[in-house]
Amino acid sequence: MAARVHHSIQFQRNTLTTFFFFSNPIHKKNYPSSSKWLSSSSKRSSSLYCTCSTSSKKEDKEPYVITTPLYYVNAPPHMGSAYSTIAADSIARFQRLMGKKVIFITGTDEHGEKIATAAAACGSSPNDHCDAISQSYRSLWKDLDISYDKFIRTTDPKHEAIVEEFYSKVLANGDIYRADYEGLYCVSCEEYKDEKELLENNCCPMHLKPCVSRKEDNYFFALSKYQKRLEEILEQNPDFVQPVYRLNEVQNWMKSGLRDFSISRASVDWGIRVPSDPKQTIYVWFDALLGYISALSQDQEQPSLQTAISSGWPASLHLIGKDILRFHAVYWPAMLMSAGLSVPKTVFGHGFLTKDGMKMGKSLGNTLEPNELVQRFGPDAVRYFFLREVEFGNDGDYSEERFINIVNAHLANTIGNLLNRTLGLLKKNCQSTLVADSSVAAEGNDFKDTVEKLVEKSKLQYESLLLSSACESVLEIGTAGNLYIDGRAPWSLFKQGGASFDSAAKDLVLILEAMRIIAVALSPVTPKLCLSIYRQLGYTEEQFNAATWVFSVSRH
Repeated sequence: MAARVHHSIQFQRNTLTTFFFFSNPIHKKNYPSSSKWLSSSSKRSSSLYCTCSTSSKKEDKEPYVITTPLYYVNAPPHMGSAYSTIAADSIARFQRLMGKKVIFITGTDEHGEKIATAAAACGSSPNDHCDAISQSYRSLWKDLDISYDKFIRTTDPKHEAIVEEFYSKVLANGDIYRADYEGLYCVSCEEYKDEKELLENNCCPMHLKPCVSRKEDNYFFALSKYQKRLEEILEQNPDFVQPVYRLNEVQNWMKSGLRDFSISRASVDWGIRVPSDPKQTIYVWFDALLGYISALSQDQEQPSLQTAISSGWPASLHLIGKDILRFHAVYWPAMLMSAGLSVPKTVFGHGFLTKDGMKMGKSLGNTLEPNELVQRFGPDAVRYFFLREVEFGNDGDYSEERFINIVNAHLANTIGNLLNRTLGLLKKNCQSTLVADSSVAAEGNDFKDTVEKLVEKSKLQYESLLLSSACESVLEIGTAGNLYIDGRAPWSLFKQGGASFDSAAKDLVLILEAMRIIAVALSPVTPKLCLSIYRQLGYTEEQFNAATWVFSVSRH
């Protein structure tokens, strides 16, 4: 039967077109879903492998809670917010493969001065504006195959109830007081700035706009009270802030001494009212950070701080852009300690994206629209490029030429080519049917050892959030497979017949098992592509969704 299009990923000129997968999958009866190089009950040598099981996954009791930032709805989603969410999704998918009960939280931050201003500029009410922009995030996450579990909006009444309760606890602890404050305020950051951190003409170093002088009668949080405790957290738990150079940034900020910060606004109407003073609204960051906890209470009719906390707090990983590191690594843990709550386990600050080596901006006309990118190239190509090409934590650059070259070289020419040529040989010589056990075929085979080492390597890299390196290790399995099949030349062995034919059939079994492992190991990054590969190997979508990543160490 002629080949047919199954997935979109092969380059021609300046566009991506399609992968071609054969329409005849391997015969399911003769390539069983339970086949693997070493089963957990095997008496052979030690092994590390991916395995597929149709039984329900065993999950750790303690959930793995991962969060993206709650994205500010002053404008539709951009590539930076898409990048954060793609990365978080790949980590969440990997943790699910490891058998963890994952709670993946994302959402939108919908209060503050900028929101009211943006809504007025569009001629709409703040509520209508927030509804529209929040929905645009949900739509993009669907197009990008984002598998979130909770989507919290800070205008949700359940969230507001949690914020009010949290505020009251901090107030009762004596950490909120009223005072006048005068200083330079960045509207874009929604934050007062120290003069020493500003550029010429009092410009914000992040937004490059002049800060404005403001004087307000506000409520303040006693951040300075927590200086020593925060220093102890950073010293005793160096993994609290990652990567290490972000930890260094936080420690440098703290050396100059922490200052109390304003947690209310008298001049902002669009926000949650201060419980003890309805003339003021709660500062947008004091409000939004609580979304990570209030999201855990979404299924509760009568949300409370305690029931939310008992549903999964503390978070395992806050994944954020480096521009909001101070809020998450300094303000947030101090707020939590004031309320008597546990701090998150890790805050990871990733870098910024540029385009063709330049900072992106509407004024420069070089913005990168995630919706357009997904529509042109598909979600897997977008996900793979940014996770493979950007070293996670550092800044990264996008160029269309490199995007196309990388995706085609890796996904089409390495992985796609290996699958296509193997299935082609299988169809031509074996009528798409193999009666062989991959564990027997792999005995004493160096290729098996190579794959097992790469699987272990990629697992450790996923766990260490080295996402680019994990992609590279999985790709190396495909490269090793192509080299193996070139060296063995099964097309010649099939022609010789007899024992040579059987040897060639075993070679195909090995490669097809390697393809199954690639489909599991790369699924956190390219879920649709990997599902398509799994189906080509004769499995169902249910079997793919039940796949787990398993360590198995057996002894003689």
